[in-house]
Amino acid sequence: MLFHCVREAGRALAPAWRWPHFSIAELACRCGGRFCGGEYWHDPAFLDELEQVRADMGAPLVITSGHRCAAWNASVGGAPLSMHKQLAADIRLAGHHRFALLAAAERAGFTGFGLARSFLHIDRRARPARWFYPGSETEWTI
Repeated sequence: MLFHCVREAGRALAPAWRWPHFSIAELACRCGGRFCGGEYWHDPAFLDELEQVRADMGAPLVITSGHRCAAWNASVGGAPLSMHKQLAADIRLAGHHRFALLAAAERAGFTGFGLARSFLHIDRRARPARWFYPGSETEWTI
């Protein structure tokens, strides 16, 4: 469900918010008001899986990108059909073992994985996919 701003999402979702380690603001569009008012795509199953990854890792997850409005996605060079236009998360790798984080995301049920040098992209696409960002393949090779 798409909310057009963080405040709207907060009013609607706060009474039933059950994800203690994540906030609407950290998963909302980060265009800073240039293109939208902080759009937020709410997907309870995504958040359940994200909480499971956090529990498996036993440490905080730093989300560097969540939902993106279409204009922000284009501005940052995102793919035209990017899952960020609904809900995806890029998780900073610093402080985590990359393979443990990937395994936790797989166990939680995520199906889309973008393997980068400094982050792991995760999403819940219909058909599983895995790709390397430029220059990251050696980082993800055992």
